[in-house]
Amino acid sequence: MGTYLQLDHLSVGYNTVPVIEDINLDIQKGEVIALIGPNGAGKSTILKTIARDLVKISGDIELDTKNLLSYSFKDLSRKMAVILTERIKVELMTCRDIVGTGRYPYTGRLGILSREDEQKVYEALETVHAVDLADRDFNAISDGQKQRILLARAICQEPELILLDEPTSFLDVRHKLELLSILTRMARKKGITVITSLHEIDLAEKVADRIVTVKGKDVFGFGKPEDIFEEERIRNLYEIDNGFFDPMFGSIELQKPQGDVPRIFVLAGNGSGIPIFRTFQRKNIPFATGILFTNDVDYQLARLFATEVITEEPFSEIGDASLARAKELIKSCEKVIDAGCRIGTSNQRMQELIDFAESEGKLFGPEILSEMKAEER
Repeated sequence: MGTYLQLDHLSVGYNTVPVIEDINLDIQKGEVIALIGPNGAGKSTILKTIARDLVKISGDIELDTKNLLSYSFKDLSRKMAVILTERIKVELMTCRDIVGTGRYPYTGRLGILSREDEQKVYEALETVHAVDLADRDFNAISDGQKQRILLARAICQEPELILLDEPTSFLDVRHKLELLSILTRMARKKGITVITSLHEIDLAEKVADRIVTVKGKDVFGFGKPEDIFEEERIRNLYEIDNGFFDPMFGSIELQKPQGDVPRIFVLAGNGSGIPIFRTFQRKNIPFATGILFTNDVDYQLARLFATEVITEEPFSEIGDASLARAKELIKSCEKVIDAGCRIGTSNQRMQELIDFAESEGKLFGPEILSEMKAEER
C-alpha cells in the first residue's frame, strides 16, 4: 500500500535535549503499530512529536507524502486524531458534547453541528457501546468510560491516523479487549492507521501488525511480532532479572522456586501440569517434572519453573535413559504427583513411572497440593 507515515532520522525530546535519536520508521496505511518499552523510555515523546504537541529536535516527519509541518491545524485534524494520557478538563459538558467536538474540523466557525454531524456522533457512541452515556456529565463517569468517550470522539473525527498513548491503562479486561477490537476493526475495514503505546505486551503481540521497541536513546527494534517477541530481546528491553518472558504464551512469568534440589516430581503432559507448576511457583516449592516432549505445552512453562525437566524429542518413544533418570528423581523426591496426563502410544512408558511411584509409596493426585506448605523464601 506504500508508506503513509515516515519518520526520517527523527530525534525527539524536550527543550532541545533528545530523549531518542535517529528514529527511522516507514508505516503503511491501515497498519496497527504498537510501541512497547519500559516507563520513561520515550514512547509518549514519539507520539506527542507526531501529534505536534512537541517540537521535533531534528529530522523529518512525512504524513501522506507531505511534510507534517506543512499542514494547517485544521487540515491536520482531518487527518489525525489523538488520545494522549493527559485527561481533558471540561465543565458542564455531556459525553455527547465531548464526542461532538470531533466534528469541529468539519463545521463552521461557530461549531454548530448539522443533522449529519449529529448522526455521526451517535454512530461513534454506538461503535464504542456508549450510547447510554450520551447525556451524562463527562466529569461524573469512570476513567474507563471516559476512555471510551474519547475514542468515540476520535472516531467521530473520521481521521486517517489515530495516535493513542496507553489507551488501555484504565480499562478492565473486557473493555481492553473491546477497545483493541474496535481499533483493529477500523484499521482493517476503513484503512485507518493506528499507532498506540501499550504496557500490556501480551496484547501488543496479538493486535499489532508491527512492533516498535523503545528504550532510552535507541529504538531497539521495529518488526513483526514474531520477530520482536523473543525471550532474550524482551528480557533486555525491560531489563528483566526477576522473572521470564515466555514467547509461547506471550506472558511475563515470575522467577522459579528457589532451591537446587527438587522436593516433588510431577508426572505431567498435554497441559495437565501447568496449574501444578504455577502452584509450586507461588509456594516456592522446587520440583522436577517429566517425561515431556519438547513440543508439549507443559514443557514451555516447566523449562522456566522446574529445577529439572526430563525431555524427549517430539513424536519419539520414551527412551531408557529418560526413564532411568525419572526413576532416580522419583526415588529422591518426597512425593510424586500424577497430574493426570493422558497416556498414548508415544508416551506409554509413563505408566511405568506411575506404577514405580506407587510401589515407592509416593504417588498422589493433585488434591495433595492443598496440604503442602510453602517454603520460606
